[in-house]
Amino acid sequence: MTHRSLLLPALLLGALLAGCHNVKTLLPPNFRPPEDTGNTREEAMQRLLQATPCCSSFADFSYQRMLPWQPQKFTLGSGSMVANLNGTHSYFLAFRLPVDAKLPYRVALKSELNGRWLHSSYLFAPTIVLLDAGFQPIRSKDIDLCEHMGWGEETTGAFGSLSIESEKARYLLVYSSAAQQSGQTYWEQSPAAFSTKATLNMNSTGSFSVPHGPDGSLWIGMMNSTYAKAVDNAICKKAPEGDGVLSTLRTVLPTPWSTDHDTHNGGGSGSAGDQVSSP
Repeated sequence: MTHRSLLLPALLLGALLAGCHNVKTLLPPNFRPPEDTGNTREEAMQRLLQATPCCSSFADFSYQRMLPWQPQKFTLGSGSMVANLNGTHSYFLAFRLPVDAKLPYRVALKSELNGRWLHSSYLFAPTIVLLDAGFQPIRSKDIDLCEHMGWGEETTGAFGSLSIESEKARYLLVYSSAAQQSGQTYWEQSPAAFSTKATLNMNSTGSFSVPHGPDGSLWIGMMNSTYAKAVDNAICKKAPEGDGVLSTLRTVLPTPWSTDHDTHNGGGSGSAGDQVSSP
């Protein structure tokens, strides 16, 4: 073996040992602690508050865009127009409703997490206003979002829906009210929490709430079968804790040694042999 062939492995080993003090270089991205990227939600809120609104009444909006026949992705944020409704700044979307759709029908919505790390992410929570032909509000609703983790992007996110029942409904406006921007959505999976010890312990279980924010990606359109399954099976809150499977089964299915079973069969304190009648 030549001197050069021995030198190359030594140099590689030295470089590796020199980097051991930086644990991040030896960990894959999913296991690294989150970088300090600042409070992106607060920064986004400041950008929204500093923007000049274009619209302050429902008649000011342009409703030339037709509501998509299936959910379509829209990105709201820097560069989007801003409305001032009820004293609250918000990004918005405006649509015409199909006049030939059979009533009632459902509109599907899905908000995507906005942020690289789950613990610092937030959601754009929509408020829907239905308007008649004269741009007068028929109904206004803050959409409740529920989390669903599917096998792909289409069925993963915070889902919601709205039923269109009035034949007078002609236009649909999407924005985020003050209550929505300050609210939260339950999320079943907790963010990765890292300890300050040399060995990084990641907690990937539990639950928490994702705060709402001023911007983000929103899917909206006529309900289809894929979104309907996600909406109907989404998790809106923490499930109540029970007494366990065995305890539940005992209350539903009487066992041979239960008191109720013995009472219905005329049993008392006798043995099992006493309950069997002779032919």
